[in-house]
Amino acid sequence: MKKYNFYAGPSILPQYTIEKTAEAVVDFAGTGLSVMEVSHRSKEFVAVMDEAQQLFKDLLNIPEGYSVVFMGGGASTQFAMVPFNLFKTKAAYLNTGAWSKKAIKEAQGFGEVDVVASSEDKLFNYIPKGYTIPEDADYFHITTNNTIYGTEIKYDMDSPVPLVADMSSDIFSRPIDVSKYAIIYGGAQKNLAPAGVTFAIVKEDILREFNHYVPNMLKYKTHIDKGSMFNTPPVLPVFSALQTLTWLKDNGGINEMHSKNEYKAGLLYDEIDRNSLFRATVADENDRSLMNICFVMNDGYEPLEKSFFDFATSEGMVGIKGHRSVGGFRASTYNALPADSVKALVNTMKEFEEKNR
Repeated sequence: MKKYNFYAGPSILPQYTIEKTAEAVVDFAGTGLSVMEVSHRSKEFVAVMDEAQQLFKDLLNIPEGYSVVFMGGGASTQFAMVPFNLFKTKAAYLNTGAWSKKAIKEAQGFGEVDVVASSEDKLFNYIPKGYTIPEDADYFHITTNNTIYGTEIKYDMDSPVPLVADMSSDIFSRPIDVSKYAIIYGGAQKNLAPAGVTFAIVKEDILREFNHYVPNMLKYKTHIDKGSMFNTPPVLPVFSALQTLTWLKDNGGINEMHSKNEYKAGLLYDEIDRNSLFRATVADENDRSLMNICFVMNDGYEPLEKSFFDFATSEGMVGIKGHRSVGGFRASTYNALPADSVKALVNTMKEFEEKNR
């Protein structure tokens, strides 16, 4: 049976990335060695790192004065790394979900944190609006896409202070104006590579020296100065990331991905809104994520939740169960997900409606 992979992360990767990585696991760049056992200092792998960083810059039109670094530790390490590098007297955060809350908690260990707005009052099913960013903050932190709750900030906001964004799950899904950000970071396991590597785009002149101690591994400058080679980088995921970046370039770049993502999300949201058995958890279309589409059984049809899950599973749908804190269903429609997978899910929903009308 054909499988349709809607996992939220680790998640679907381009077939190109999987095949090229599988080849390199056996023989990397004609060395006769696996990419899993070659030195990160070898000329073959240094070329991989250099090309991956350059493609990152090319695809996102990253301006001069920014560096791209690859590290370990996931976005969860970045929650502390950001304040280690930027926090001086006060930070500002927008609370839009579980990952925002984790980032806020880490920052509170450094001092005053101003949570300028929160959508927790309605289980994070909207993006707060009408808030004011304090001009005396050292930086303002946002999470652009909220995988658990299915909301997304789909524009590049103006900020009077340095803007920091966790883009773990929507990087490369739409064009972004990198010049509006001081730091963009994310775990790679949604739209870039297997779990294990973390990316950061860092505006170099935002980094400052502090009187307090900052561990070398948690300084962005350390990784910038050493070209992401201060310690042994996650070699295999970096190689896979290069393959995905190459795939993105060969398939029309970010504008083409954005167009496809809007199309895929539109197909599924339209069916959720049409189908009498389901309803979207995010009502405002402007706040709906293009990457993680969350829905539940409509009022009166809640007893059918397990039946639909079992039916969808029997039809080859994988990873559609909603996060345990929300329930319902979640279909993650990352860049690598073909439109045919969304169409298959839509057909499954229509068929289930016919059976249970």
